[in-house]
Amino acid sequence: MTSKAAYIGGMTWGWTGVRGTWTGAQADRSMELMTERLSVNWTAIALGALQDHAQSTEIKFREEPTVTDDEVRSAIRKAKELGLQVCLKPVVNCADGTWRAHINFFDLDVPCEPKWSDWFASYTEFILHYARIAEETGCEMLCVGCEMVQTDRRENEWRALIAAVREVYSGIVTYNCDKYQEGQIKWWDAVDVISSSGYYPIDAWEEQLDRIEKVVAQFDMPFFFMEAGCPSREGSQHIPNDWGLEGAPSEEVQRLFYEAMFSASDKRDWVLGFMLWDWPARLYEESEAASNDDYCMYGKQAEQTVRDYYAAKMEQSGKEASAK
Repeated sequence: MTSKAAYIGGMTWGWTGVRGTWTGAQADRSMELMTERLSVNWTAIALGALQDHAQSTEIKFREEPTVTDDEVRSAIRKAKELGLQVCLKPVVNCADGTWRAHINFFDLDVPCEPKWSDWFASYTEFILHYARIAEETGCEMLCVGCEMVQTDRRENEWRALIAAVREVYSGIVTYNCDKYQEGQIKWWDAVDVISSSGYYPIDAWEEQLDRIEKVVAQFDMPFFFMEAGCPSREGSQHIPNDWGLEGAPSEEVQRLFYEAMFSASDKRDWVLGFMLWDWPARLYEESEAASNDDYCMYGKQAEQTVRDYYAAKMEQSGKEASAK
C-alpha cells in the first residue's frame, strides 16, 4: 500500500483545524511530541469545514473557523520534516452541532427543496480543493469523507466524486465509514483501501472484527481503522464514541481499552493499522494529564501502550519486508 512501511501506525493531528492554531511554536511542538511519544509513522492531518445545518447545500470551507490553505501546507510540511507519511483528511461538520452522519436529503431531487445534486456539487468542490493540495504537497493518502452515514447510499455520486479526485490526485484514496457501517457501503471498490471508525465497546472487539472481516474478504481489499480511540473517562470503554459522556477522569480506562483493541486486532493480519483519535494542535500541559478526560493520551498511561505497540509493529513490518 505504501513504499515506506506496510503498517499504518498513525495518529490524527490538529482536529478540528481552527484557524490560527496550526502554525507557530505550540503547533510544531505538539506534532514533535506526537512523533516522539507514540512512535508513529503516519499522521492524519484533519480539518473541519462547516455547512450551516444538516440540510444546507453549501460547504463554507474558505471561511473561518476553518484553517487556511497556508496552515494546511505548513502542517503537512512539518509532518514530512518529522519523517511521517501523511493522510490529508478534510471533513464537513454542521455549524449548528448536528453530527455530519445526519446530512440527508430526499432521494429524488424535488423543486423548492434542498437537493443531493446541489450538496454533492459543493462537497466535490470542497474535496477537490484539498485533493489538489494533497497532490501538491506529496501526501501519501487522501480521505474523501468521514462518517457520513446518510450519504453512503448515494453510490453514483460517490463514484463520480472519487473519479474526479483521481483526475487531480495520484496517491492512495480512502473513505472513513462510521462504526458498524462497513458492510453497508457498495462502492468500496472505487477506493484503494477500506477504512472505518473503530469505536467499539471494550468487550465487543472480537465480534466486530469477525463482522468486518467478511466485508474485507468480499471486496478483497486492504483495511485499516482511520479512527479509533477512547476518552480517559470512567464508562467510556463501553461507549468510546460518546465524547460527551459524563464520568470521572480515568487513565486506566483508556489504557485498558487500547490493550483490548490492540490484542484483538493483532490476531487479524488483515488489520493493517490505525490512525488513532486524536492529538490536538494545542496540547494541555503534561502536568494536567491526570485530570484531562479527552481522547488524547499525551502524558497518560495509554501513551506508553501506544508507543510500545507501534514500535513492535514497525519492527515486525520491517523484518517481513526484509525477508521478501
